[in-house]
Amino acid sequence: MTTGSTVRFPSGAKVPALGQGTWHMGDDPARRAQELAALRRGLDLGMTLIDTAEMYGDGAAEDLVGEAIRGRWDEVFLVSKVLPYHADRRGTVRACQESLRRLGTDRIDLYLLHWRGSVPLAETVEALESLVADGSVGAWGVSNLDVADLNELPGRARPDTDQVLYNLTRRGPEYDLFPHLRERGVPIMAYSPLEQARVLGHGALGDVAAAHGCTPAQVALAWVLRHPDVIAIPQASSVAHVEDNHAALSLRLTDEDLRALDAAFPPPTRKRSLEML
Repeated sequence: MTTGSTVRFPSGAKVPALGQGTWHMGDDPARRAQELAALRRGLDLGMTLIDTAEMYGDGAAEDLVGEAIRGRWDEVFLVSKVLPYHADRRGTVRACQESLRRLGTDRIDLYLLHWRGSVPLAETVEALESLVADGSVGAWGVSNLDVADLNELPGRARPDTDQVLYNLTRRGPEYDLFPHLRERGVPIMAYSPLEQARVLGHGALGDVAAAHGCTPAQVALAWVLRHPDVIAIPQASSVAHVEDNHAALSLRLTDEDLRALDAAFPPPTRKRSLEML
């Protein structure tokens, strides 16, 4: 991967393969300045896709993002999400309007259903498409939907992405979800690509990192980014962490590295239920 790596959505938008996540950000006023600096440093480095959600801190993350991107809206590709229990016709529109207010903008580039709830998917898609039609949203997508869920989307509806949990320890989507999405030309967005740092102490990652003179986090991110149609959205709340993540773009894993990581983190050999955090 290189610093110029990009992924194109079905709607035509082209985004960096490495973006920024904001889960667990915006909650603590004592960390606000540090988190704002981290997001802005990511923008400086070209990590211009920022993912957030109304759920994160009950809107606090969206408020943080809004402050971080003030005056830089033209640089940013904004992704946010509607909670499933808001995802009926009226609730989706209302939730989007509240997200726009917190973000301080009049448009969310990509708006996702956060996970499936009790509202029929057809009703949610209708609401999402109405937001695209009125210009509030550039495109719509889904998150945490498996193959069976995607097959229930109405008519010819095609999401711009499916955002799912994917990292070295959560490889289940490789078995059937990734092939399903690729057949339809839908890129994948990988959240928690570092398994919230829990994967970083594994010996195999340390060995590969030592061979390349880099950090285990960079190896784990480069492994996710090895796919040309996967966008990774790690969360980083400090400038140093953002810079460490960005360096993964210049790391090229060898076939030997990939075999070692497969041995330590075996790929799936059967269908697994889609995991969530």
